Parts: sequence; structure tokens; C-alpha cells
Amino acid sequence: MRMAAGKSKDTKERLIEAGLKLFSEKGYLGASTKDIAARAGVAELTLFRHFPKKEDLFEEVVNTYTFLPALKGLLPEIKKMDYREALPVIAHRFLKQLSDRRDLIRIMQSEFRLYPEQVREIYHNCIGEIFSTLASYFKGLQEKRVLRRFNAEYAARAFLGMFFSYFNSREFILLEPLDEETVICEYTSLFVNGTLAAKGQGTGARAK
Repeated sequence: MRMAAGKSKDTKERLIEAGLKLFSEKGYLGASTKDIAARAGVAELTLFRHFPKKEDLFEEVVNTYTFLPALKGLLPEIKKMDYREALPVIAHRFLKQLSDRRDLIRIMQSEFRLYPEQVREIYHNCIGEIFSTLASYFKGLQEKRVLRRFNAEYAARAFLGMFFSYFNSREFILLEPLDEETVICEYTSLFVNGTLAAKGQGTGARAK
């Protein structure tokens, strides 16, 4: 039974990896379940045993390979860090994740309006959870009076939006490239200065 369970898990992982590759190469619309199964080295019927619909596989790919798992994994680390040090760590990891998924992002941007409603909802829910996860970090610092009061959800969108805009202009609009380290330093500095509690109202920038 253990061997069967392990084999099933291995098959599922191969299907998710194959889904990522095919969605990145052909887009959601162009990647067929037959091609994905073949890339994973299994029969199409096996794919449907794990994922009854292509939307189900897409949801698993999104939940596995977006920034969400990385951000959740970062939270215990950054909660122990100074706020000024934590934001660059988030920015570095976010930009790396975007670079690693460049092809998928490019093709999704080009065809997103053509996706079925269920697929768009899957993507929006994942992005929403990313914002909510980062917002929870800001809210925790607000409760400690490290940060001033502001809408944490909006702040999460603003923070990640800055770096997505930089990534988008660098990779797809092909504007004159900027030094990534300088961008991270300047953007996080602006964000820190706009969100820290005023002196005398908070306890400093230490997030412990």
C-alpha cells in the first residue's frame, strides 16, 4: 500500500510539473491534457484520475508554483527580522519567483481575457491570498505599533505591485534596464518611510 501511495504521489507531481511546462510553453488554452499526460509519461486516463478537469490541474500548478508557498515559508523568518531588513528579503524572493516563471507570466498576460471564468477565478483567488498573506504581516506590525495605521491589504498590493511593475517593464516592455539591487533598495526605502509609525507612537522597527 505504501508503495502504491508513493507511486501515486510521484505520478501526481510529474503531472503538475508537466502542466507547468506545457502551460508555460503553449498557454492554458493551447496545452491539451493529452500533451500534458504524454510529457509526464502517463496515459491521459491517468491524468484524469488525479485531475478530473484541466482546470483542476491548472489550480494545482498555480498553488504550487506561484509566490504564495514561498511567501508563507518566509513569514517565520521575516517576523524575527528588523522591518527594514525584512522587506528587501521579500522583494528578492518575489522577483526571483517572477523570473523563474517568466514564460508562464508572459503567456498568461497575452491570453488571460480568453480564459474560462473558472480559470480566471482560480488565478484571482491565488493572487488574493498572496496579498492577504503579506497583509497579515503588516497587520501584525501594526498591532505592535511598529507601523502606522493604514489599509494593510492596499499596502500589500502596493508593495508587490511596485516590483511587478519593475519586472514587467524589464522583461516585456523592454525599457532601459535598472540595477535590481538599487531598485530593491530605493523601493523598500520609500515603502518603509511611508509606513513606519511616527517616533513616539511606536516601538521602533524591530519586528520581534
